Order: sequence, then C-alpha cells, then structure tokens
Amino acid sequence: MAELEIPDCVIRPRGPWAVAPQSRGRLFAEPQSPTRTDFQRDRDRIIHSTAFRRLKHKTQVFVAHEGDHYRTRLTHTIEVAQIARSIARSLALDEDLAEALALAHDLGHTPFGHTGEDALDEAMRAYGGFDHNAQSLRIVTRLERRYAEFDGLNLAWETLEGLVKHNGPLLQPDGSPVERYRERGIPVAILEYQAQQNLELESFASAEAQAAAIADDIAYNAHDIDDGLRAGLFELADLGQVPLAGELLAEIADRHPDLDRSRTTHELMRRVITRLVEDVIGMGKAAFTSGLYRSSEDVRAAGKMLIAFSPPVALADKGIKGFLYPNMYRHERVMRVRMHAAQVVTRLFDRLFADISQMPAEWCEGLEGAREDKRARRVADYIAGMTDTFAINEHRRLFGTAPDLR
Repeated sequence: MAELEIPDCVIRPRGPWAVAPQSRGRLFAEPQSPTRTDFQRDRDRIIHSTAFRRLKHKTQVFVAHEGDHYRTRLTHTIEVAQIARSIARSLALDEDLAEALALAHDLGHTPFGHTGEDALDEAMRAYGGFDHNAQSLRIVTRLERRYAEFDGLNLAWETLEGLVKHNGPLLQPDGSPVERYRERGIPVAILEYQAQQNLELESFASAEAQAAAIADDIAYNAHDIDDGLRAGLFELADLGQVPLAGELLAEIADRHPDLDRSRTTHELMRRVITRLVEDVIGMGKAAFTSGLYRSSEDVRAAGKMLIAFSPPVALADKGIKGFLYPNMYRHERVMRVRMHAAQVVTRLFDRLFADISQMPAEWCEGLEGAREDKRARRVADYIAGMTDTFAINEHRRLFGTAPDLR
C-alpha cells in the first residue's frame, strides 16, 4: 500500500497574523480551562446553546417540510464551519475561533429565513428595527440563560468582535456609520453592548472572522445551486452561461460524458466549493507572505478584507448571485411561500405586541408598565427565537388557522 503524504496545511503552525491563543478576556472574568483554549470553549458553548439547536428547524431558502434534503439553517451552518476551518488551517489561523464564528453567525436569524427578518424589521421599524447580526450578539450576550453567574454565553472578546464585524467595520475612522448603516444607524443591540465592552467597531475583524464570512458566501453559492436544481427551479442546462458554474459543467461533461444528473450536480457542487476555497487560500497566502501583516492587529488595521476572492473570482461570485437572485430567490414558487411566511411573522408581532400576556410568563417579566420600545423588543426577541414549526403552531393557536407553506 502506498504511503500517504500529509498535506503541508495539516501541520502548518499558527502564523503571526493569527489571533493569540489566549483571549483579551471576557466581560465576566473566568478561570482558564486546563484542557481547552478560550476559543474551543466558545465553540463548545455555542454548540450547546438553545439557539444553536433551533437552527435545525429554521428556513435557509426552502421551508423545512418541503423536503428532507433541502438545507436548513443548521445544515448550512455546519457547511460554513467546515469551509471556514479548512481556510483557517491552510492559512495558519486559529481554526477553533474560525469555527466558533461560523457556528454562531446565523444564531440571530428569524423563522422563515430572510423573509422573516424583513417582516420583523418592518414591524420593528418604529423601535430600532431588526438586524439578524445584532440579534446574534444579543443572543450570546443576553438571551441565552444557562449559566449560574451571567446571562448569555460570556464569549471571548475576539469571538464577539468577529460576530459583529465579520463583514467589515461598522464605523468610519471619524466615528460615523459605514454605508450600510448610514441611513438607519448602528443597531441598538450592538450599541448597548459596545457601551459595556469596546469591540473597536471602526476596525476590520480578525482574519479568522473574515474566513468565516467568506465561507458563508462559498457555502450558499454551492448549496443554493444544489437546492435550486433539486427543487426544479432551474436545470443544469440553464447554468451553462453562468460564470464558473458553466465552465465547471463543461469540465465535468468532458471528463464524464455519460454522468447522470444527480452525480453531475454533486460533482458541480464539490468543484464550485473547491475552486472558490482554493482561490481564497491563494489570496490569503499572497497577503500573509508579503511581510505586511506581522500580527492580528496588522490584519485589523489593513483597511480591507485580506481573506477575499481574487478579482476574476469575485466577478464569478457576483455572476452566480446574479443568476440565483431571479431564478431562485425571486422565483414565483419561492415568492408565494415568502408572502405567506411574512404574513405569519407580521400577524404574530401585531397580536403579541397588542397583548403580551399571550407570550409565556417568563417572557412577560418586567414588562408591566414598560415603554413601547421595550415591549416591542421583547416581542421581537420571542419571535426571532421561534423555529418555523413553532411560528406556524403559534399562528394556529392565536388565529385558528395557519397557511400551508408549500
């Protein structure tokens, strides 16, 4: 039997641009673990959280009962974590921090995916709006109540920083919000936590957070094509002119001319992921071997994302998204389900805000005589934590009927 050669990336040591293995600290001081690093502990706390388990029954694109093989928020999250860890290992980053951030990045999502988020944001418009990223922070710092000494998960500073800033800074150097927050301001949940612990909102996040962010892009590019094909929203032939996907399909047809549709689809998915991951790793290696980034602070001060696609692949990524938007996310079948799902969230909010006693007793604590914005935020917290199934059942309990989201 031939001796296996172990890839260099498996045994590469941590680079100076990676975060230090010991965190800057936690909001509530805790003794170090004798068996786990700070970021291993964070990863484990996230996996054991209630919010993480709920992802099993939260929509990615298709409502779960449409089929057992479509991605849910949980399966998407697992795929993101695998890709983030692969990128981190190849670039000598802290794999555990990258994995923890990937596992936590969608904890704040509502039922019914982005449709539920949009509906809840509209319902909360007069009370600061709703942002799933800010909700993830709210969950891990306040809403999870499992530990004897604090609310939330008391995650390390680097994990919280990465959770908030994985898509880039929130503030300009002059302290004003960046473009995506200019109109409505920084979400309230982030500002509230920032007053307790400075997450340095004006800088970029660690390379590990950037790896988790781009792993999210890679995962949903691949699995949304897979799920769209499985749902019959488009066919393999429709992908022929899509950047990267068309090129890879031609490669597959040339090498495996008689391959059936199912295996061709899987082969396309694995090649899309491989091509995108290898491109990101190549860009990261070029950045980190340039000598410009000798610490994680250099990464934060770089003024740009260092874990990114090359310009040609960035164009291909844009092309894939440009295909998926009209052919999947805005397909009439998907839009019909989205319309009914949005109505569920909106009607739940209106009814519960009008009569908070309809929520469980523990969710009503402290709301007697409370201001409207506090009551609205509590209702939003309650709805955001619902799974698709629970939201439908609550709608049935409160209104006697529930739409068939198929």
